[in-house]
Amino acid sequence: VMAFTMENILLISSILLLLSIVASKTSGKLGVPALLFFLVIGMLAGSDGIGKIHFNDPELAQWLGVLALTLILFSGGLETRWQSVKPVFTMGLTLSTVGVLLTAVACAVFIHLLTDFTFLESLLMGSIVSSTDAAAVFSILRSKNIGLKGNLRPLLELESGSNDPMAYFLTIGLTGILAGERDSLASLIPFFFQQMFIGALIGYGMGKLMVFVINRINLDYDGLYSVLVTALVLFTYASATFVEGNGFLAVYISAIVMSNSNFLHKRSIIRFYDGVAWLMQIGMFLALGLLVFPSQMLPFLANGMEIALLLMFVARPLAVLLSLSFYRLNWRELTLISWVGLRGAVPIVLATFPMIAGLSKSDTIFNIVFFIVLSSVALQGTTIPWVARRLYLFKPQKFRRKTAVELEMTEFVSSQLFEIEVMPGSAAENRQIVQINFPASALIVLINRGGKYITPSGSTQLEKGDILLIMSNDSKDEERVAELLTN
Repeated sequence: VMAFTMENILLISSILLLLSIVASKTSGKLGVPALLFFLVIGMLAGSDGIGKIHFNDPELAQWLGVLALTLILFSGGLETRWQSVKPVFTMGLTLSTVGVLLTAVACAVFIHLLTDFTFLESLLMGSIVSSTDAAAVFSILRSKNIGLKGNLRPLLELESGSNDPMAYFLTIGLTGILAGERDSLASLIPFFFQQMFIGALIGYGMGKLMVFVINRINLDYDGLYSVLVTALVLFTYASATFVEGNGFLAVYISAIVMSNSNFLHKRSIIRFYDGVAWLMQIGMFLALGLLVFPSQMLPFLANGMEIALLLMFVARPLAVLLSLSFYRLNWRELTLISWVGLRGAVPIVLATFPMIAGLSKSDTIFNIVFFIVLSSVALQGTTIPWVARRLYLFKPQKFRRKTAVELEMTEFVSSQLFEIEVMPGSAAENRQIVQINFPASALIVLINRGGKYITPSGSTQLEKGDILLIMSNDSKDEERVAELLTN
């Protein structure tokens, strides 16, 4: 067993980070979610693996998990545009509250029948695995550039970002009841409204405050703006939790408010948090991989497999069907929404709450939950593109928002930048820009032709393979331009 000196910790951490980054590059080619590699690397480095690193500190793992989840949710919220989620807002809200509760109850029934758990203990485990994981859903949908028809992608991203607060509420509430700190299930009803109302109120207020502070503070060093935002994000979570509101909900709402406001250094702050989110994901999954002892999981293999399959094929689809029955969705869309019910690090983090509370079956809960997460990421995470294609809901990405030329838009403008490639056989190929019915609100800023950059004019003739950098102040221009240049 290696001694935990400062030098050893830094050495081990850097090696694990490097291995995880290399694994993430490989994962894209193999079609395996990067998060699964991070977990496996953590397990291999643990005391049961080849690394023999002994890590058995649930409190530290929980602290890291809460910090990581806070920053991941903020990053996800920053990239959530209100224009995209507005059409699916009520559906997303229904899924992230009613859907989570129905999933927890359905799981509890199966767990109670399959194990010697009481119904309350079963409900606790069902609550822990009831939410889809923001880190897993964001990374898979965005890293694989999965295009989904209709409003499915914003719906799934909104659900995954907003349903963790409900799972967190259920977990701490039920843990409190089992630990004797709360009276009954009825006491959770006022606690729910308190948590959500205070969390939403503080989140909205802090989002507005962050925008105001960033635009007025006038710091001498640009790099300090990201530090300022981080301090305000942590303050948002801590202040909401301090007054018994839901800190995760507060952070997510504050990020959405910021995302849909104009503030200085917006683009660089979003890029900064994209990197922070990846660092947090890697760190969280590595730590949770280290925390688990694979040898202790073997006795729970059968129950874990049964519960994981029932969650994927019965509980989640049932919850989606019931919670979205009032909306106009066909069976193919409901099937895909059910299948993108990825479980990630959040259930493992939530499983540390019963451990710290000293509940009698907390070790059993942790090991089964870990197995459920491993199964979900391995089975569902690897097959989402295939399932989307089989359901005829997959569409290739027609444009990329990440531009080859980085332009920082610091003024108070509503413009957006995106890239799009002129596809062979499209209506724009071998035609001058002036001959194309281009939207008046969109402007071609630059053309990347084989690595050489061309400043366009109306007489510039477009060729297949040209990558156009387009500035627009109308959110609908992306699809309009895509139809012109890719069809």
